[in-house]
Amino acid sequence: MGKATIIPFGPQHPVLPEPLHLDLVVEDETVIDCIPQIGFVHRGLEKLVETRDYNQFIYVAERICGICAMGHSLGYAETVEELMGVEVPRRAEYLRVIWHELSRIHSHLLWLGLAADAFGFESMFMHCWRLRERVLDIFEKTTGGRVILSVVSVGGVVRDMDRATLTWICDVLDGIKSDYDAIVKTLLTDTSIKNRTVGVGAISREKAIELSMVGPFARASDVAYDVRMFGRGAYGDLADFQPIVDAQGDCYARVKVRCLEVVQSIEIIKELASKIPEGDIAVKVKGSPVAGAQASSVLEQPRGECYYYARGNGSKYLERMRMRTPTSQNLAGMTVALKGCDLADVNMIILTIDPCISCTER
Repeated sequence: MGKATIIPFGPQHPVLPEPLHLDLVVEDETVIDCIPQIGFVHRGLEKLVETRDYNQFIYVAERICGICAMGHSLGYAETVEELMGVEVPRRAEYLRVIWHELSRIHSHLLWLGLAADAFGFESMFMHCWRLRERVLDIFEKTTGGRVILSVVSVGGVVRDMDRATLTWICDVLDGIKSDYDAIVKTLLTDTSIKNRTVGVGAISREKAIELSMVGPFARASDVAYDVRMFGRGAYGDLADFQPIVDAQGDCYARVKVRCLEVVQSIEIIKELASKIPEGDIAVKVKGSPVAGAQASSVLEQPRGECYYYARGNGSKYLERMRMRTPTSQNLAGMTVALKGCDLADVNMIILTIDPCISCTER
């Protein structure tokens, strides 16, 4: 065996979309240990609850991460609504989920393009992001924003969608699906991609549960856990929801799970668009959280379960707001997946895990 050497990986790297910093302990070309360095882009956003009231903080929450913006504003709003005993109109719950599933599609297509670029498929990178632009066009027409939407409020949503708009969204998604099927077929059958991903960075189901992994990272290791299956909000009105899982637990399985989740999200949006009830889109929220009152909620972000916690102090400013993001849950699994791999496979393993460093460090 050769002498152990520590190689810094990141925070700037041609393959990484975000500033992830790892110290890799290697012997020859084999990674024997991985030590994450957390805090490179810490911004102290949770402390802003002391200077922004509970209505203003929703705009801070959705800036935790651009890709996950809709999910963070939704998770925060649901937590504060539970804290204050606010009942949101059913139409608002449907609209929230439609935008949230669109956000999942946009996130997965963004990731898919980056993964294709890492494989060396530059044209596929452009095709994935071309499809993603259609989702951003939907955001722009329905909310006025393309990434930061600012459409969720405590008590509901600030914009509505008429029947013609919902029909148009379904038509756009049908167009995306037909083009997307060709991309997925190439990704999942190409020999060069399989050579880079099959059997690489594998984690067993038992290990995934032991490490408390979440999201597509866990579901690719046969852990059938998805917060959407609990039926919170409009998810409870879906005819049938089953988490997409794969038993292999390697990089290829993680690619496959995310590819199939895009199609699943399209079907969820189409079903909810056909079932959306009439009614108000928001209720007026008055008063402040009771001193000492606490509430928590969970939400299935594109990368997995995100936990939100809030505590009131009797004023319009929350005493505490806490988010536990899916990537912070998955860091332990990432270090295990990297141990024993070839140095050349490090970037591929990290990309298939899809860490969101902006969310993690806040």
